[in-house]
Amino acid sequence: MSLQTIDTLNVYLADEGVLPWAGIDGLLLKFWMADAGSNRWGAVMVWSDTADPLASLPPNRATELIGYPPTERLSADLHAIVGDIAGLTRHHTTLTGQPTAATP
Repeated sequence: MSLQTIDTLNVYLADEGVLPWAGIDGLLLKFWMADAGSNRWGAVMVWSDTADPLASLPPNRATELIGYPPTERLSADLHAIVGDIAGLTRHHTTLTGQPTAATP
């Protein structure tokens, strides 16, 4: 069991966890989510079909903070999506809603 909480992991995201993922080639979307009731935390990444699976990625500092690797890791094909994803910009926001950066 980790000593980290959703709140401490949110601090990590706000301070350093989000920006290293900005501008990663082939990464269309990454979002972090949490369930405070079970103290579970994770992320979902959506990649383009042309993304290089062997490309270098930012260090997984969350694993260092939590103290153990992810307990689940899944891969699946995305078949459909609904919503205004075309209206999204490269604006990075922490889970507290505070913007961290914007890129054109």
